[in-house]
Amino acid sequence: MPRETPPRQPAHQWLQLPAVRLLVAIADSGSLSAGARSIGMAQSNASRAVATLERRLGYPLLSRSTRGSRLTVEGTLTVEWAREVIDAVERLSAGAAALAATTATELVVGASMTVAEYLAPGWISTYRSGHPDVQTTLRISNSRDVIEGVRSGELALGFIETPDTPGDIRSLRIVADRLVVVVSPGHPWAGRTAPLTLEELASTSLVEREEGSGTRAALDAAIGPGRARPVAELNSNSAICQSVIAGLGPAVLSNLAVQGALRDGRLLQVPVAGGTLGRDLRAIWFGGHRPAGAAGHLLDIALQAAAA
Repeated sequence: MPRETPPRQPAHQWLQLPAVRLLVAIADSGSLSAGARSIGMAQSNASRAVATLERRLGYPLLSRSTRGSRLTVEGTLTVEWAREVIDAVERLSAGAAALAATTATELVVGASMTVAEYLAPGWISTYRSGHPDVQTTLRISNSRDVIEGVRSGELALGFIETPDTPGDIRSLRIVADRLVVVVSPGHPWAGRTAPLTLEELASTSLVEREEGSGTRAALDAAIGPGRARPVAELNSNSAICQSVIAGLGPAVLSNLAVQGALRDGRLLQVPVAGGTLGRDLRAIWFGGHRPAGAAGHLLDIALQAAAA
């Protein structure tokens, strides 16, 4: 007698949202590896997630070959259902946040170092003047930790400097920032007349921020892989400035972080061939198209201040 097929469990008993987000990301990005990168998932985990999803559903989602992976006909249809699931979850999240915001007394915001030191205090001060009943907390960490705080729900809103924003996080450009190369007045680069090339910068050991910082990620993106190892890694802009002034080595920092030291001559800026090293400072949140409640009001203040 033919073996009976065991009844398949209802999807709500086993379906995991990360796997649903991954499937949509694969469709949007064009491949398994690109989709995994866009939501910050390791490719090995992504491969297992897709295989588990296929086994649970009972049909293949991807057609795999030496040239890569592409969605099957069944996979393409499943993606459209998956989009409806993601949209419904985001509506639930945004709606719940909006309801909570009407009675909430605390707004917890995260900011990476440069934003926290030079921009966020002004935004929060403006917000608190109009909402004195809301307790506003600013948590300062590097961009990677701010992203994780937003993703976990610990932070209602974040501000980051890294160009690497995961695909499952909403983001909006607030303002353009400029990275500059700085040295002490006694450094050999201080007297040069020719601009510094990116190759020279890549081959020089710098005083840098720690792994996970937005400044370091932006420099990696601008120069590319294979840079020289840092001469030192520090977790604050002020500590880096003092180290450069003391002659430890050059550094690449936000123009916001070095303006005072440049004005009084403790640091000198070295021009870079090809113009400036630019990056965007971005607001991030998790859920709907706009953050709800107090977080949305603070975002509006940041955008208005940047425009002014």
